[in-house]
Amino acid sequence: MNFTKSVACMAVMATGLCGCKASKPNALESHAINWVKHHITIGGKNEKNPFPPTAENVNDGKQAFTQYCSVCHGLDGQNTGVPFADTVSPPVPSLASAQVQAYSDGQLKWIIENGIRPSGMPPSQGIFSDDDIWKMVLYIRHLPPKGSLGEPAVYGGESK
Repeated sequence: MNFTKSVACMAVMATGLCGCKASKPNALESHAINWVKHHITIGGKNEKNPFPPTAENVNDGKQAFTQYCSVCHGLDGQNTGVPFADTVSPPVPSLASAQVQAYSDGQLKWIIENGIRPSGMPPSQGIFSDDDIWKMVLYIRHLPPKGSLGEPAVYGGESK
């Protein structure tokens, strides 16, 4: 009798799993995910950026960002010209969004270095120096208007 119940239960579960599909999280799920990232899983919360936001430092950050990050985030950090930004799961966030800008500078540095699993955000540890990453954080804090830099050349655009 227990065997029959177990088989029936597994059949129901298998039928349910075959019909599963990923869907966009609702507002509560999104809030919970963002809270966990901001308070538990993303490190570096108390690290302070040693570089002041001078025009030179922001521009240095822009140059490093363009080399590595623009393929997914666009030249402006807001996904301009990135054809897959909205179709991957989870979608590539605009770096100008309130959720991203709510991270501390140290958390942004940590994300750039370590990536975020299971999203598509790869780690860049060993690719850039700490100084370069801190300056990328400055660029993320001082993004230009959406679309103002054009589309990445890799997608057929020309930098402005």
